[in-house]
Amino acid sequence: MDLQAEQLNEKIKAECPAVMELLSRKGREIYFPKLGILAQSAEAHGKAINATIGIALEENGGPMTLACVMRRMHLSPGLAVSYAPSSGRPDIRKQWKAMLWKKNPGLAGKTFSLPVVTSALTHGLSICGYLFCDPGETIVLADLFWENYSLIFSRAYGARLESFPMFTPRGGLNIEGLRERLMAGPVGKKIVCLNFPNNPTGYTPTVAEAHAIADVLRQAAERGNRLVVLVDDAYFGLVYEPGVFPESIFSLLCDLHPNLLAVKLDGPTKEDYVWGFRVGFITYGVRGGTPAVYEALEAKTSGIIRGNISNAANVSQSLLANAYNDDAYEMEKQGKFALLRARYALVKEILAAHPEYAGEFTALPFNSGYFMCVRLRRADPEQVRQKLLADYSTGVISMGGIIRLAFSAVPLAQLPVLFDNLFRAARDVSRVGLAAI
Repeated sequence: MDLQAEQLNEKIKAECPAVMELLSRKGREIYFPKLGILAQSAEAHGKAINATIGIALEENGGPMTLACVMRRMHLSPGLAVSYAPSSGRPDIRKQWKAMLWKKNPGLAGKTFSLPVVTSALTHGLSICGYLFCDPGETIVLADLFWENYSLIFSRAYGARLESFPMFTPRGGLNIEGLRERLMAGPVGKKIVCLNFPNNPTGYTPTVAEAHAIADVLRQAAERGNRLVVLVDDAYFGLVYEPGVFPESIFSLLCDLHPNLLAVKLDGPTKEDYVWGFRVGFITYGVRGGTPAVYEALEAKTSGIIRGNISNAANVSQSLLANAYNDDAYEMEKQGKFALLRARYALVKEILAAHPEYAGEFTALPFNSGYFMCVRLRRADPEQVRQKLLADYSTGVISMGGIIRLAFSAVPLAQLPVLFDNLFRAARDVSRVGLAAI
């Protein structure tokens, strides 16, 4: 093991030994290289001649650029085309941390790491697989989950996904299912993945359910389990109903117990409607976490980024940093939220106004995010999807025995048509199936 990795491990082990036990073999061995090219380039910064950095410079010392590219930029070359640090630009990291406190009042007085910039959420989840997942280990999660989890955790890192039914028969979040999964088997390392608002269902826990989840995790930690809880906050903030937990559940978990490391994965992708910018953040919180522990985790994370993509795009970080300092940012963001909430409200109205739809499908609980799901009563979801494409010029997602509808992507005027098409297509497929019996 490299000496730099050993030094990071010693910092973690000395102050948060449970966190050390959560690291995978790769997680223990990774480090951010401070003694090689990057360190030598840093030492040469400001010198009259600097032949260390791996970019091309103009004769005047500025970054070499193509005019046809820069004509479309309102940023200086240094902010547009230069490399960003592997951990992300210091200004946007500090800015995002300040925004976390503002958006999550429950974090007041709590300590957590400085967010590290990732190439959006998928990359952040992959970093978690690298840091925490050894082949054969299990990840506990609800049975309705984003399909990319399988590619990231199972195919890339060899972990097994162990699910529990997300909802109870009465339509609430299945807290007991989570409890049973966590309490099963011997005491030891446990990995949990929470995703709210959930993809695909568009469900966020109520205030009571969020606290119940935290209580279950606390009990598991008190039994002696070492827990790493991945908090996938891709759709954070898009909550449309009163009584739904308005913060990230990270605010309840980041100082819950010394045996529980909470990892927040978020970013502007959905929060700020910049899907193609590919900027995200990964933030760590644990009770008893110290600056030394958090710096070690940040360094390991930066080492993974350095050895994988080098760094997230500087131009995206620059554009976002400027937007967050714009006086119009909050107002414009509220305008987009209002439109999404109006679409959500209209979906609720449509379902309430058409009791006949219940003959073909029922809606799963939803209260937030981009999506809602229906479970068909008689027809096969994939056949209905194909029928919608062929006869109704309508596209939906069929997955895991349900159909996912992205109301976020459908104009208000088309939402009634969407559900009417779904009803008619499901009825068409049902009739064909009954006729064949």
